[in-house]
Amino acid sequence: MHQLPETGYLRLPQIIGDPNANPPIPAVIPVSKSTWWNGVKSGRYPSPVRTLGLRITCWKVEAIRALIEANRPDETALLANAENTEAYLLRKKEYPHPLRAERKPINSLFNQLQL
Repeated sequence: MHQLPETGYLRLPQIIGDPNANPPIPAVIPVSKSTWWNGVKSGRYPSPVRTLGLRITCWKVEAIRALIEANRPDETALLANAENTEAYLLRKKEYPHPLRAERKPINSLFNQLQL
């Protein structure tokens, strides 16, 4: 996990990352700026804090941590997903698609036609 401070505030580039910064800032939540602001508007992401200044927009670290924890899948869901994926792959191997079962090269088809 990214190294977030225990308390304090984060600016938007610290949350969604900035690859053009020197050095590049990795994303804690990898979404675009417009997606982030649409999520804030819809309530999916936390609202910013604007009490630090007129032109300063930031978010509480606690709110970002809570967002990350709320969207982290638990281990049982991950295991169930892995088991479902394994079962799907086994079924796919046992019952191949009838049209894709065995394809012959085009040259061999032409050779059969010429005979």
